[in-house]
Amino acid sequence: MINIPDCKRFTGYKPCEPYKQCEGCQDRVPTGVHILLINLDALGDVLVTTAILPALKRKYPQSTIRWLTRRNALPLLLNNSYLDEILEWNDENRLILQAMKFDLVLNADKNLNSCAFTAQLNAAEKLGFGLNAFGAIVPLNAEAEYYYRLGLDDRLKFKTNQRSKQDIIAETFKLDYQRDEYVLKLTTEERERVQNYRQEYGLSQTPLVVGFNTGCSQRFPNKKMTVEQHVYLIRKIATELPEVKILLLGGQEDTERNREIKDKVGDMAIETPTNLGLREGIILEDLCDVIITGDTLGMHIGIALKKYVIAWFGPTSPAEIDFYGRGKKIVSQLPCSPCWNPNCQTLECIHKLDLDVIFAGVKAYYQR
Repeated sequence: MINIPDCKRFTGYKPCEPYKQCEGCQDRVPTGVHILLINLDALGDVLVTTAILPALKRKYPQSTIRWLTRRNALPLLLNNSYLDEILEWNDENRLILQAMKFDLVLNADKNLNSCAFTAQLNAAEKLGFGLNAFGAIVPLNAEAEYYYRLGLDDRLKFKTNQRSKQDIIAETFKLDYQRDEYVLKLTTEERERVQNYRQEYGLSQTPLVVGFNTGCSQRFPNKKMTVEQHVYLIRKIATELPEVKILLLGGQEDTERNREIKDKVGDMAIETPTNLGLREGIILEDLCDVIITGDTLGMHIGIALKKYVIAWFGPTSPAEIDFYGRGKKIVSQLPCSPCWNPNCQTLECIHKLDLDVIFAGVKAYYQR
């Protein structure tokens, strides 16, 4: 019988290096504890979940960690040194994973597809969320119950809870919470692109660069300020802090919106590309010192890049967000807020947003 080595580099398909033999190899990397992490939900949630990776590696220093997620989230996990493999959520990969055996499966998602797939996996231990016999989502372990109740009890989620999402996820997975930060790392080539953009936009000698993340996901369209609010803030910053450079940031869905803002403010702001993909968007956000945003993916990218984030919260809960001491939360005081209502007709929390408080946050950071 052929001896199958305990080594991460071994695939059974071909040598890990040309002409290299497993027999007598001194470079084996033991697989250790075999872990699968499932996280398919919103892009911002995927970034938040990366914050548990340092604690996971502390608990299982010799381990193989695979992450299963949707295609649109894959760029967020590139160049992540904690992960041995990043897998796209598709039929082929699900088939392969069902044929494997894991020591630990961690499902961070409270949705039917992730929970159903978790139930099909062969694992010594499963933590997070699964399905019961009637197809309802249930916690798989006692430590997941707080996170579970957070989704069922609006008073707990919106009024009582003061714990960050990172803290709650760490508890769910029985990990030691040490306020670890998000894990988002640019490659060497991407850092070079940041410098190239600095030259192109004339930012090299600029004392402060402020980025406006102008949009939000289509799933919750009420997380963004109006065009007029953006225009007011940009004009105020450009007039009162003329040395500050302003960038318009966003994804492909924000292209027309950013062009409208640009047309109204002219040279007061620099319009950046919105159609070059998520990694390029991260590179562009890395140009900034301060990010002004709603509770969106752009906010989470700013946190991950260790920027100073000024974010406003209307429909969503601010307590679950940790800026790690680098930011300012503008929180709506309306009795209906937060509500998580994607179909609000009044948008009162947006229209009553105090823009001068946001400006004061930029000015205070500039004068620090």
